[in-house]
Amino acid sequence: MATNLNNLALLYRAQGKYAQAEPLYQRSLAIREKTLGPDHLDVATSLNNLAELYRAQGKYDQAEPLYKRSLAIREKTLGPDHLDVAQSLNNLALLYDDQGKYAQTEPLYQRSLAIREKTLGPDHRYVATSLNNLAALYYAQGKYAQTEPLYQRSLAIWEKALGPDHRYVATSLNNLANLYYAQGKYTQAEPLYQRSLAIREKALGPNHPDVAYSLNGLAGLYRDQGKYAQAEPLYKRAIAIDEKALGPEHPGLATDLNNLAELYRVQGRHAQAEPLYKRSLAIREKALGPNHPDVANSLENYAALLRKTNREAEAAKIEARVKAIRAKHAQENPTK
Repeated sequence: MATNLNNLALLYRAQGKYAQAEPLYQRSLAIREKTLGPDHLDVATSLNNLAELYRAQGKYDQAEPLYKRSLAIREKTLGPDHLDVAQSLNNLALLYDDQGKYAQTEPLYQRSLAIREKTLGPDHRYVATSLNNLAALYYAQGKYAQTEPLYQRSLAIWEKALGPDHRYVATSLNNLANLYYAQGKYTQAEPLYQRSLAIREKALGPNHPDVAYSLNGLAGLYRDQGKYAQAEPLYKRAIAIDEKALGPEHPGLATDLNNLAELYRVQGRHAQAEPLYKRSLAIREKALGPNHPDVANSLENYAALLRKTNREAEAAKIEARVKAIRAKHAQENPTK
């Protein structure tokens, strides 16, 4: 019964139906704890799956203790170099990564990668996952020279192992596109975004959050090239997808709202931009806490709007808060 519940919950999660998945995961966990005991490997699996669901919804405080407990069970039962331990390390790292806790993230990714390379060999698709995640961490820190070869190696492994139309290939394509976009290499980024979007729509359906993510990337590229009429419907479609799939208070939706607000701001459509900035900021503060880097980004963008509309004193106050958040984050996450 617990296995069937877990499998059905996995299906719902893959479809973005989080509200339907949660009670199934919880019931599966309760059954396994009662019948197998609190330190059984199947309990670790249930803990991990429920944590994954919470992380996908931005419920980080609920996810962390479940990930840690799952990791502890696996290390004790299987030993420190088992593949399931690598998976738990990777998942906990993803959680910290989402919260901008980079100093805690990197050693977990590195340890997970080392286990997988040693156990599976350098060309296994799980190695590609670890490479991709470590690259994303470096990308978030602006370490582009370290990022690119990891993304390229990850893409090559996935294409060879899974074929050119797999959803993981789409992830690699999208991430490499993000890297090129960040460096202003628009002609290299656009076909990667388009291919990623096409794969995701076909593999996942038109209303999956991963589709929204590809739409956001492509829209941002068009926005920065001044192709505003092409960007706007992509942003609006991403918002509609994420609001339905993730809920109205998810950090992913905050990103969508912020991006559309940026599009309106650069066009001088300030009255349309302001409520989007405010809603994005409110979501991020609630989900991520007041000192997260994404909160600083929302504040900085809103301050730019305030300056455009001659509210200098209000903008200066917000910019001081941005500076304080970033100084605190830099102190907590020193660059190696």
